[in-house]
Amino acid sequence: MVGTIIFLTPLAGIVACALLIPLAAFTLAARREQLARQTLRLAAPPRARRLPRILALSAVPALLALAATQPALRSHRTLHVRTDAQILYVIDISRSMLASSSATAPTRLAIAKSDAIAMRDALSSFPSGVATFTNRILPDLLPNGDPAVFDDTVVHAVAIEEPPPSTESVVATTLGALQQVATQNFFPPTIKKRLVVLLTDGESNPYDIQTVVHALASPPGVKLILIHVSAPNETVYDQGRPETAYHEDNTSGSTLATLAAATHGHVYGEHALTGAIDQARADLGLGPTTNQGETQQTRTLAPYVALIALLPLLLIIWPTPRRRAIPPQPPSTRYPPTLQNAQNGAAANSDHPRTIPAEIVGPGASGRAPR
Repeated sequence: MVGTIIFLTPLAGIVACALLIPLAAFTLAARREQLARQTLRLAAPPRARRLPRILALSAVPALLALAATQPALRSHRTLHVRTDAQILYVIDISRSMLASSSATAPTRLAIAKSDAIAMRDALSSFPSGVATFTNRILPDLLPNGDPAVFDDTVVHAVAIEEPPPSTESVVATTLGALQQVATQNFFPPTIKKRLVVLLTDGESNPYDIQTVVHALASPPGVKLILIHVSAPNETVYDQGRPETAYHEDNTSGSTLATLAAATHGHVYGEHALTGAIDQARADLGLGPTTNQGETQQTRTLAPYVALIALLPLLLIIWPTPRRRAIPPQPPSTRYPPTLQNAQNGAAANSDHPRTIPAEIVGPGASGRAPR
């Protein structure tokens, strides 16, 4: 597989001209700051502190302009497909497939479509087709070796009750319709290894299971894998509110288990695709392959580039830590050591007055030194 970077909308790169706007604003602000500092006779901050913000200010519009050009990774892959085996993915499109765990959660149909694409990607060497399922099975895409065509069909063509069931019924699904994949021309006569992957919630009208068993067992035979797309306490929501007409079928799991046991098939939950993929490989085994050419796949990178633009934006809006100002120290009241000692001596003398002999002071004196 070889990948190249392409731009889906290169003309959108003119958005890069917006890069001049923040740079001009930054230059004007820097000029005003410089004049103010000169007036106040303040030293200018080091340029190293400004450089990260200048680079971040330039990177944001540049990255957004790059995202506007929609960069994408285009890869080319050589298709090696089996010539003796094919897979038909049958997706339930009855109204019960609108059920979900909440009004904003993915519906059963959305999960089924995602599971079908995931299995197709994992089993890319097998030509695969798409069919829809209610009380009848109708093909949307006959088995094909191109995964891009398969993905487009599942994403855009598979929808609830399009087409609708052939008859009106409270429960639109009938598992008995599975016999049609064996009796009608869903597989070419030359294909001897056939596999049907049914993605359904298992809510079905009563049907004759032996008719299905006999049809799938008829030579060359059709293997069956069931994906149970359902979870407890799901319901159908109409404009955000639970639909009172829908009632969950708590027996759907046992219904599919009975069908799988009768047809020697296998049933898996919606999140157990690894087991289903391994079983599909085991059912189809090994066989001859042929080179069917190349397929092209394009994956857009624009959302990731736009997210990266948030990083320099955070650097711009994040407050710059400021140095903590050191409060001015009061002037020192301490004296030089010599003067300090003299003051200490004076204080000591004042606290303890010196006594003068009486013969010096004379008669009638107190005997204390005059102050």
